[in-house]
Amino acid sequence: MAPEPSSTTSAITLNINGEKHHLSVDHRTTLLDALRERLDLTGTKKGCDQGQCGACTVLLDRRRVVSCLSLAVAAEGREITTIEGVAEGDELHPVQQAFLDLDGYQCGYCTPGQICSAIAVIEEHAAGWPSAATDDVRPGAAPPPLTPDEIRERMSGNLCRCGAYVSIVRAVARGAEAHAAGRSANGPASRSAAVKEAAV
Repeated sequence: MAPEPSSTTSAITLNINGEKHHLSVDHRTTLLDALRERLDLTGTKKGCDQGQCGACTVLLDRRRVVSCLSLAVAAEGREITTIEGVAEGDELHPVQQAFLDLDGYQCGYCTPGQICSAIAVIEEHAAGWPSAATDDVRPGAAPPPLTPDEIRERMSGNLCRCGAYVSIVRAVARGAEAHAAGRSANGPASRSAAVKEAAV
């Protein structure tokens, strides 16, 4: 006779970096522990394990979360992106490249979380989301300039014990410039030209 399934575990499917992973987890298992201990995705770091340092930041449906406070069962059916999934093959994500070029790290332990958070920050800013440092928060106001103060405020949930903040701010700013350039290059005119070219 088959053993009764435990009432404290569930079989779940996690969609991580475009790949589906099937596993059985205790309901109390955090997304961080599922990634690191069950799936060997160790790029996401365990820092404080209390949601205060941001080292475990991943993207959940393209929004940043601290995975040490997120339950694995609650992530089922959602799109999870870890640091292992932000590059396009051998081509680094612009934010990764900016961190590399501008020395946005020292020991590197917090860097995966910093990069995942920065990617989300850039998209949040481009979508017009205000921060505590934004002067004009009225609905319909244009996105504020992504000044160093804006970047510091938006990245304040990610701590760097080495103190590489000056370089991190520069790296986020450069990543935002690359994001804006990419959006311009993929604007309506470029898209219609690509469609015409594909139709030939």
